[in-house]
Amino acid sequence: MPIQRLRRLVSEDFEAVNALIIEKIKSEVSLIDDLSNHLMQSGGKRLRPLLVLLACHACKYKGEHHIKLAAMIEFFHTATLLHDDVIDESTMRRGRETANEIWGSKASILVGDYLFIQYMQLALEVGSLKIMDVLTQHFYEITRGEIKQLNNRHNTSLSEDEYFEIIRSKTSLLFAVSAALGPMICDADETIYQGLFNYGLHLGNAFQLIDDALDYSSNSETLGKNIGDDLADGKATLPILHAINHSDPVQKTLIIESLKTGNLSALPNILSAIKSAKSLEYTRQVAEAEVDKAITSLQILPDSVYKEALVDLAHYAVSRDH
Repeated sequence: MPIQRLRRLVSEDFEAVNALIIEKIKSEVSLIDDLSNHLMQSGGKRLRPLLVLLACHACKYKGEHHIKLAAMIEFFHTATLLHDDVIDESTMRRGRETANEIWGSKASILVGDYLFIQYMQLALEVGSLKIMDVLTQHFYEITRGEIKQLNNRHNTSLSEDEYFEIIRSKTSLLFAVSAALGPMICDADETIYQGLFNYGLHLGNAFQLIDDALDYSSNSETLGKNIGDDLADGKATLPILHAINHSDPVQKTLIIESLKTGNLSALPNILSAIKSAKSLEYTRQVAEAEVDKAITSLQILPDSVYKEALVDLAHYAVSRDH
């Protein structure tokens, strides 16, 4: 699997990040330990901390703060997942029961808050006011993106531009920040910072687009969640928006009603409509265009194995099956 090869490139750093995460989540409160260990064993790809490490090495960083930056990003991301699962009332993630399904919503929210505190502590330990300022600005936008998505649930008239505005805020910005931490910690010039920020932004777009396509094309065993979950949650993702605009009137009505109500009784017919409209192919084409933009953004970096790894990571975003 390509992602494993990329991890091997920074294996010592990756192990140090994992060790730091384990150290930070230890608690005398058994609920925190139990829930945190459940998250640790859930088999996440840890793409964002990997992105931090690769970007730091691509910028020739020589210090040790990149370990804390990578762990910090993972804490923030995991905390948002805990809160997302509560909001979505999700019962399964990565093929396992969600924390809120096992321990309840209150415990998930509180442990999510605990992880946010760990993120803030690490940010303070790094001690860069510039990094903290940038993180605060962008994490504000990420929170706004989650709220926008919540406000647009069951919205059958969402435009593609509005969809991209939502995924940019709620998903892609965290990829962008992860990539931009490299030039920030190195005090690289603005062109390097902007190039890696744009790389992460387009990578995040591609990643989310493929996630949205997999919700209608994979299976629950491979995907680690139930097929059609986005539709049940009333999320108007690109495959659904495209199918609404490229289906016959009967199919269009079925999709709209299901999106409005979250009722999946017509899911087989909706999947057929998505297939007929070639909505998954369209979504993948858009994702591949985002990957091309991401790779173009890396032209500002000098050649290195880490730059090549960032290119490979972009290709991985559209080739994965879960």
